[in-house]
Amino acid sequence: MSCNYAEGLSKYENKGVLGAAEIFDAAELVEEKCEQLVKMILASKHTVVHTGAGISTSAGIPDFRGPKGVWTLEEKGEKPAVNISFDDAVPTRTHLVLKSLVASGYVQYIVSQNIDGLHLRSGLAREHLSELHGNMFLEVCTKCRRQYVRNSPAPTVGKKATGNICPGTGAGRACRGGKLIDNILDWEHDLPENDLQMAFMHSAMADLNICLGTTLQIVPSGDLPLKNLKHGGRLVICNLQPTKHDKKADLKISTFVDTVLERVAKRLGVEIPEYCPEEDPTKRVSYTIQWNIEGVKVKNLERRYDSTIKEKAKLKKRCVTPSTEQDREEMKSNNKKLKQETTSVEHNEGVLNT
Repeated sequence: MSCNYAEGLSKYENKGVLGAAEIFDAAELVEEKCEQLVKMILASKHTVVHTGAGISTSAGIPDFRGPKGVWTLEEKGEKPAVNISFDDAVPTRTHLVLKSLVASGYVQYIVSQNIDGLHLRSGLAREHLSELHGNMFLEVCTKCRRQYVRNSPAPTVGKKATGNICPGTGAGRACRGGKLIDNILDWEHDLPENDLQMAFMHSAMADLNICLGTTLQIVPSGDLPLKNLKHGGRLVICNLQPTKHDKKADLKISTFVDTVLERVAKRLGVEIPEYCPEEDPTKRVSYTIQWNIEGVKVKNLERRYDSTIKEKAKLKKRCVTPSTEQDREEMKSNNKKLKQETTSVEHNEGVLNT
């Protein structure tokens, strides 16, 4: 059962706000907001989507902090009534739309906090995905650090030995028998370096960061969508519960993520594919399918990141810095006038308050 994952983690008291009431926008407002979101996507050259447990609830996998979430019910000594096995769960409409949005160029990257492997199983390519908290369908070699796709969920969580030996050589030298461990992070584990680095750079470069099904409470994952704001980027949050960053969002949509993604796909003319087991790496017989972020990809993005951020900084400076002496004098004059008006208002307010 999928909530066995949570039971396998170490004890941890600070799990954030649990069980907050869900909010639903009116149907007409959802339509308006989806139209607004589509315009934002069309205006963006680099869009990054950040996903949490809320995108997998329609697959039968419970979330953690919702009114019927794993940790919310845990406090009451209860367990979720709906709890499918990771084997039986299949990618949701949201997973499949995201795959199509990446393929059609509307989305450039996805940053996931999910461990259910449904992005992998949807057929999404590794080059477009960072998995910050692990993946139940992966094993990692302690020696060569290669990641391998499993055809069933790992028997352990928390980076423990699964009992398997590294099978591959891949590019470079053979591993020579390193032990395999599960890919799932426990509370105090460091995030995987390449995944985090790619997620950070894409998030900071983004013209638009879209958050789906996450309350953004876990750091550093939950703070990544804010990294573009100082460079003039925009933030959209789609979640049923309030999040810690709602006030920073340019748009907040309160409804099911499947509903939002279906409407976005329709407006963009993007087809929503069906789940195809033939494209699911976990359904293939071979045990040597690798799921690594190549170092060269990280270095290439670093160069792009440096040039992009420098260019954004120049544009921002150009927007706020006078380009001519006349502009500077006009700015001084406006500032002086504003100061006089402010002093006058403060004086009047003082009179009224006496």
